[in-house]
Amino acid sequence: MKRTELREHIFKMVFGIEFNGKEDMPEQLELYFEQLGEVSEKDLNYIQEKAKKVAGKAGEIDALLNEHTKGWKTVRMNKVDLTILRLAVYEIKWDEDVPTGVAIDEAVELAKKYSSDEGPAFVNAVLAKLV
Repeated sequence: MKRTELREHIFKMVFGIEFNGKEDMPEQLELYFEQLGEVSEKDLNYIQEKAKKVAGKAGEIDALLNEHTKGWKTVRMNKVDLTILRLAVYEIKWDEDVPTGVAIDEAVELAKKYSSDEGPAFVNAVLAKLV
């Protein structure tokens, strides 16, 4: 699976955390992985581990986002944009395998696919301020 596809699955998993309790997540992850079909064990592990890491840093990431945005604190952001930003900020700050430019570009592409018409510009602007 290509890195872009892996990132999209990670985005979906992290997004699901917003709507499921911690006790429900193991079952939700299992259901998600079942519907993926044939995926290598390596890719499944990568998706699951990175999603856990992003979720584990959510508080710290939100604090960074709140420091760099005016009038758009994380509590006001729509959940899609917030999830995209959390993933991108995690990659920028803690994932040495992902160059900053790639993290930003991929975040904008996710926003084009899953967010509103204004989403890509919003995500790009927030990440530009952060870096």
